Amino acid sequence: MEFVVIALVTLVLLAGVATVVATRRRRELPPPTPAPEVEAGPPSAPAPEASVVTDEAPAVTDEAPAGPVEAPSRWRDRLAKARGALSGTIGGLLSRSSIDTETWDDLEAGLLQADVGVATTMTLIDRLKDQVKAEGLTEPDQLVEALKADLKDQLGDADRSLRYDEGAPNVWLFVGVNGVGKTTTIGKLAKHQIGEGRSVILAAGDTFRAAAAEQLQHWAERVGADSVRGAEGGDPSSVIFDAVQRAGARGLDLVLADTAGRLHTKVNLMEELRKVRRVADRDPGTVTEVLLVIDATTGQNGLTQAKQFTEAVEVTGVVLTKLDGSAKGGIVLAIQSELAIPVKLVGLGETEDDLVPFDPDDFVDALFA
Repeated sequence: MEFVVIALVTLVLLAGVATVVATRRRRELPPPTPAPEVEAGPPSAPAPEASVVTDEAPAVTDEAPAGPVEAPSRWRDRLAKARGALSGTIGGLLSRSSIDTETWDDLEAGLLQADVGVATTMTLIDRLKDQVKAEGLTEPDQLVEALKADLKDQLGDADRSLRYDEGAPNVWLFVGVNGVGKTTTIGKLAKHQIGEGRSVILAAGDTFRAAAAEQLQHWAERVGADSVRGAEGGDPSSVIFDAVQRAGARGLDLVLADTAGRLHTKVNLMEELRKVRRVADRDPGTVTEVLLVIDATTGQNGLTQAKQFTEAVEVTGVVLTKLDGSAKGGIVLAIQSELAIPVKLVGLGETEDDLVPFDPDDFVDALFA
C-alpha cells in the first residue's frame, strides 16, 4: 500500500515538473509574428527610402543649369506662349505628306499669327520657296528644318554686344513709351554691370512720370549704384547732364539714363529726346548705346514705336521686355528685318537675372521645341 502511495506521489511530482518546464520553454520561445505586422510593419519601411532616392535625383538636374546648359532650358521653358503661336502650324505642316499650296498658306498664316509682320513674312516665304525649288525639297520636315536654319541665319548676322569704350564715362540712354519697363530694365542692367566690375550712376531723366525718380533711386540703393534726380516736371536734359558731370568728376564708368516716354507739355517727345542725346554726348561723356525698350506683348505696335524712335535718336539696339508672356515673339524678326536694329537684351521673367543677352539660336530652337 505504501508502495502505491509513493508511486502516485512520484507521478504527481513528475507531472508538475513537466508542466513547469513546458511553461518556461513557451516563455523563452519568441512570440509568433502577427499577420498584420508582417503587412504593415517592416515590408512597408523601404517605401520611404525609395522615395527619398527618387526625390533627390532631380536635385542634380536642377543644379546643372547654373552652367552653360541653363540658357537653352530657360529659353525653352519661358517661351511657351511664343512657341504656342507656331506649334499648331508646325504640327500641321509635319502631318502633311508633301509640300503643296496649302502648306505655304498655312505657314504664312502661322508666321503672321506669331506677329512676324506682313513684309517680313512674305520675304521669308519667297526665300523658302526658292530654296525648296533649288534643292528639290519635297518633305514637310525638310521645309521646317529649312525654316529654322533661315531664321537663325537672318538673326545671327548682327552685333548684339553692348558697346563700351574705355576712357570717358560711357552713356547708355534708354528710350521708349511709358509702361514698357525702361526703369526696371535700367535697374537690372545696373546690377549686371556692377557685377562685371564697372562703377555705375543712374540718371532719373523721366521727370514727367510720377514716381519714376523714386523707382530709379530705389534701384540704385538696391544694387549699390550712385544716382541723380531732378525736380518733378523739370528739364530731363539737365538731370542727365548733371549725372554725366558727376560721373566724370568721380571717375565712374557708366551712366544709365532714363528718359521720358510721354510729356505733359506741348514740347514734342522726339524733340526732347534729340536734346537729351546732344546733352548726354557732351564732354566728359560719350553716348555709346541708345537702347529702345519695347514691350513684346504689343507686337506690331512695337515695330511702329521702333521706327519713330530710330528717326529721332539713332537707336543702336532693342531691349525686348516680357517676351516670356507674349505669343508675339515674331516681332524680333520684324525689327531686325525691317529696321536692321539688333535685339540685344530680352526679358524672360520678373527677377533681376531674367534680363539676358538675346541668343538667336536659343530663341529659334525654343520656338520650335
